[in-house]
Amino acid sequence: MRRRDFLGVLGGATAAWPLAALAQQSGKPHRVGFLRAGEPPRSFVEGFRRGLREQGLIEGRNITIEWGLAPNGVKLTNALAELIRLKVDVLLASGTSSVLLTRDSAGKIPVVFVAAVDPVAMGLVPGLARPTGTITGITTVAEELNGKRLQLLQELVPNLSTVAFLVRADSPATAEHTKLAEHAAKALGVRLLVIGARDESDLDRAFRAAQGAGALLVADDSVFTTQRVKIAELALKNRLPTMYGHRDMVQAGGLMTYGPDYGDLYRHAAEQVHKILNGTKPSDLPVERPTKFELILNMKTARALGLEVPPTVLVRADEMIE
Repeated sequence: MRRRDFLGVLGGATAAWPLAALAQQSGKPHRVGFLRAGEPPRSFVEGFRRGLREQGLIEGRNITIEWGLAPNGVKLTNALAELIRLKVDVLLASGTSSVLLTRDSAGKIPVVFVAAVDPVAMGLVPGLARPTGTITGITTVAEELNGKRLQLLQELVPNLSTVAFLVRADSPATAEHTKLAEHAAKALGVRLLVIGARDESDLDRAFRAAQGAGALLVADDSVFTTQRVKIAELALKNRLPTMYGHRDMVQAGGLMTYGPDYGDLYRHAAEQVHKILNGTKPSDLPVERPTKFELILNMKTARALGLEVPPTVLVRADEMIE
């Protein structure tokens, strides 16, 4: 989808951060590039736009969002090149693929990311408190998250012994995701069956490989988010209770999610963008981690799978989709 087309659907470089402040003084709107592999869920975009408005940044008046959306790695590289050509003041890197690409190719353009990636392990920043370079943002990686997700699956599925873990085969972050998940599974006495999928065409094979598992855990990844409807349909077809990382997956028909409110994370990312546009260096903005997590259940999917959700899970649910 072309960035202008996407802008119409939703409504609504080499410059370093000191130049951004000069842009507003001259009356020229700021430009923010939104880079992502695939179309972002509406909640991500709405959260980001809400955060911009809260900071006094209004599209069409003093800020413009340039959309760099692409379905795969090659086209994502081209999308980033186009955003650089447009001389955006700040890049918003949405998802692991985007942030790793900006690390290597964005030059001096400041980057704010929201991604399920360990920024220290991936070499984005030397430390969360002092990023030191041109990149900062929000990481959703937390070791305790996988443990909580697996524990909830255990409560929901009686005698659960094996959980399939769907990861993106060609993602540099997969090794880190797998390590954290395996550590959590071992602590809970669950066998983890790691299954890699490259893209949409590989999902059918991945679900065939998951046969024999009692449940499925899906790694947070922009490719899987884009294919959330197909993944939910395959999970239902294969009778696999499935745990995800954010609400958009459950709203698309998935069974259960435990994770941060991504809309709120993108709102916080907009705050960081605003600070950079006002002259703050990314190196002076600590990388943030979510502090609040939500449990959401799709009760229609639970009934279709023949699952009886125990009261211990129901009472902790922040939202139930009927």
